[in-house]
Amino acid sequence: MPRLLISAAHKSSGKTTVSLGLCAALAQRGLRVQPFKKGPDYIDPMWLSLAAGRACHNLDFYCMSHEEIINSVGHYSADADISLIEGNKGLYDGLDLDGSNSNAALATLTKTPVILVLDARGMTRGIAPLILGYQSFDPEVQIAGIILNQLGGSRHEAKLRSVIEHYTDIPVIGGVHRNKSMEIVERHLGLIPSNEDASAFNKIREISNLISNQVDLELLLATASAEPLSFSALQTDTSADATTVKIGIARDAAFGFYYPDDLDALVRAGAELVPFNTLTDTRLPDIDGLFIGGGFPESHMQALAANTSLKTAIRDAINNGLPAYAECGGMMYLTRRLSWNDRHAEMVGVIPADTVMHARPQGRGYVRLRETSAAPWPTSQPQAEFAAHEFHYSGLENISGPLSYAYEVTRGYGIDGKNDGIVINKLLACYSHMRDTDQHHWARRFIDFVRMAGS
Repeated sequence: MPRLLISAAHKSSGKTTVSLGLCAALAQRGLRVQPFKKGPDYIDPMWLSLAAGRACHNLDFYCMSHEEIINSVGHYSADADISLIEGNKGLYDGLDLDGSNSNAALATLTKTPVILVLDARGMTRGIAPLILGYQSFDPEVQIAGIILNQLGGSRHEAKLRSVIEHYTDIPVIGGVHRNKSMEIVERHLGLIPSNEDASAFNKIREISNLISNQVDLELLLATASAEPLSFSALQTDTSADATTVKIGIARDAAFGFYYPDDLDALVRAGAELVPFNTLTDTRLPDIDGLFIGGGFPESHMQALAANTSLKTAIRDAINNGLPAYAECGGMMYLTRRLSWNDRHAEMVGVIPADTVMHARPQGRGYVRLRETSAAPWPTSQPQAEFAAHEFHYSGLENISGPLSYAYEVTRGYGIDGKNDGIVINKLLACYSHMRDTDQHHWARRFIDFVRMAGS
């Protein structure tokens, strides 16, 4: 299982662009590349998936146990030639003082060498103490190579290579020069999602070509660890004779925020995932349940509003008792109206509230939720607490009448700082994004709920 963790000294060093360029460059050589992304994120993994040609999976200390992280790396890397784990923030950055959830901790846990991407703008000799400090700070972390980024030219690169060779024993694997072609347009939550960018394949090819010409891929592959991991296989979450249920899932430019391992968990629990397009389809497919994930409905609000036939079909289905789950952007779509930058658009209208976009985040980061008695899905742990995360610039306003909430927010914001998870009929809609982990096997619970509703 050769693997590498791509990290940096600090965020915004260009490691995401370098990572997807490496994924694409290695894939173009015929290698099976398995990408991973540390932490809660949808957009970077969508680009990494596109670059590698394989679904990118998230590794998150907050939602996953150490055993689950190792199992995920082992399971999804089993048939890969190399795995690339893209870190978040800097190598030693994290929530805790002891660094227990840092990129360095992930590298140590998974026995993975680190490639450090360094933004070299304005640096010459000063890069040596930076590297030496990172190398000595935690001797258990194996910094196997350096990729210099944002270089000013060949002369700048030569100086830095000489300094690093003189003062350190870490090889320089590549030198990436400053180039507008390496940039990807950003939105308020990061890069524009690849499912909204019609030129995504061309952009990845362009970045891949630049990386191939400026990074020694043979040297990169030589630094990858081949140390095996002991892991457990992922198990099917349902009995062999359980009824398969059809789950309609919105997959289009407006809604694309789904964790691949959660989708795998739904399938293992007995779901057949039936995709539909909220922008172009005029009716729902033949389904037993509905899942509308996150995304950027505000960027497609007029097209969503114009598709009145599908909105009516969704509203009627939920009002008539179709089991449904909606996260963040999906919940926004189910409210009465969406407002952004003095523009307004009518949405589905199941949830008696209006969605308003704000200039600043209304909820961002990790959350903890405690189930209430209103939580609709079957469970063996009533009122259990679990970890999730939220990223939303919108809020719900003009809420009509009392609502039932499935969750009490013990950390984070949710809908109003206290509650999340609106329950209407058999709909559960929340701002929080859930992960299917041992803390909370939501996929199995949702599928069991759909089966119960159809029995």
